[in-house]
Amino acid sequence: MTSTSAAVGAASYSDLLALPDHVVGEIVNDELTVTPRPSPVHARAASRLGMKLGGPFDLGDGGPGGWWILDEPEVHLGQDVVVPDLAGWRRQRMPRLPEGPWLDLAPDWLCEILSPSTARHDRTVKLPVYAREGVHNVWLIDPVVRTLEVLRLRDSVWMVVATHGDDTVVRAEPFAELELDLLLLWGESRPDLEREEDLDSR
Repeated sequence: MTSTSAAVGAASYSDLLALPDHVVGEIVNDELTVTPRPSPVHARAASRLGMKLGGPFDLGDGGPGGWWILDEPEVHLGQDVVVPDLAGWRRQRMPRLPEGPWLDLAPDWLCEILSPSTARHDRTVKLPVYAREGVHNVWLIDPVVRTLEVLRLRDSVWMVVATHGDDTVVRAEPFAELELDLLLLWGESRPDLEREEDLDSR
């Protein structure tokens, strides 16, 4: 996302409902934060990650299944309302998706796509909320500097399990069964793969 602005004073859910459709609103520590819709680079990284994880882990297509993977879910955590870019729940904890417009069970994993204007907010404001609520894993992806940070919660403190960058192929918890080519998140593909696709199209 490209910019962040905060309203003064204690915010309520009615403040979120009053926002226009072209922005994303969150409430953390009684403060309303409003951000524009994601930039194309941001949206591309999020959508490609969702596609890669959704098949094997949500649908069970070539993978273990057992997860709900959702794009930009509205999650109510106590008095806080957050909208992570992606979030996942193990189905053993949440056998069915709720019918309402939001979820009030903390995810098992979530991902925030960072931008220069939101990275500080994601790290210093939202990460403490996720720790408080017991989210086990958080991924922080920066599509500009092309990095993936894998965080694990231990004793209410975030540990950096791994930091991956640029063109690495990784296996990252809690989805270590999957080989994830980070180039895909940056909208690229490997030269050898491009040559194979060219040959197949002839």
